Amino acid sequence: MSIFRFKQFQVDQTGCAMKVNTDGVLLGALAGSPKPRRILDIGTGTGVVALMLAQRFPEALIDAVEIDAVAAATAKRNFEGSPFADRLTVYSTSFQDFFAAHTDNRYDLIVSNPPFYINSLASPHHAKTVAKHAGEDFFEEMIKSVPQHLNDDGRLMMILPVDTAQVVNSLATQHDLHLHSYIDVSSYPDYNPHRKILSWSKSEVQEVQRAALVIYTEPRKYTAQYSALLSDFLTIF
Repeated sequence: MSIFRFKQFQVDQTGCAMKVNTDGVLLGALAGSPKPRRILDIGTGTGVVALMLAQRFPEALIDAVEIDAVAAATAKRNFEGSPFADRLTVYSTSFQDFFAAHTDNRYDLIVSNPPFYINSLASPHHAKTVAKHAGEDFFEEMIKSVPQHLNDDGRLMMILPVDTAQVVNSLATQHDLHLHSYIDVSSYPDYNPHRKILSWSKSEVQEVQRAALVIYTEPRKYTAQYSALLSDFLTIF
C-alpha cells in the first residue's frame, strides 16, 4: 500500500497510474474563485486536488470525476477516510458523460490537472497513457463543455506544461473563455518556466494578472514562497 500523508488527511495511491506530485499539490493550493461553494475536479485521480480544496474551502461541496475505475475507487476511499467526507463525491465516469447526466449543474470553480502531452509518444502502460497523454480534441471537448457549467463569476483552472498551455488557451479563446490570470512555475530562480497554472473566466478582464512561483533555491531546498504556500498541507513544513 502506497500512502502519502498530509497534515489533515492521507492519500492512498494504490493502483493509481499518477501518484501525488508537485503539479497536483500546486493546483490544490492555488486554485480558487470568489467564495467557491460548488467545485468540480475533472480527472481527480487519487483525489488529492479535491481534498486540498475541501480543506481550504470548508463550505464548498466538491464533485470529482475520474474515468479510470480503479483510480475512482481509490479516490472514493480517500474521500471517505478524510475529515471532509460529507462534502466530497466521486463519479466514476468521463467528464463528457458526467456533464450529459448533470446538465443543470453550475460551479464556482472547475479544476483539472489533465493529461499533459498533446499528440506525443504514449506510454506502453495503458493507465499511465490515459493519465498523461491526450489529443487536442480532449481539451477542446472540455473547453467547449465548461462555460455552460460555470457560474457567471466562476473560474476554470488547470496546470499545464508551457507548450500545452498555449494550445489550450487558444482553444479557450475560441469558446468564450477569457484568460483571467496565470502563474509561471519554475524549478529554480534562473530556470525558464516548465508549468503554467491558468485561470479562465466567462467575462473579459482589462488586464490579465501574472505571477511567478519558484520551487527550489537549490536541490532539495525549497523557497520560502513554496514552503509558505504548502505549509498547511505538507508534513515536511
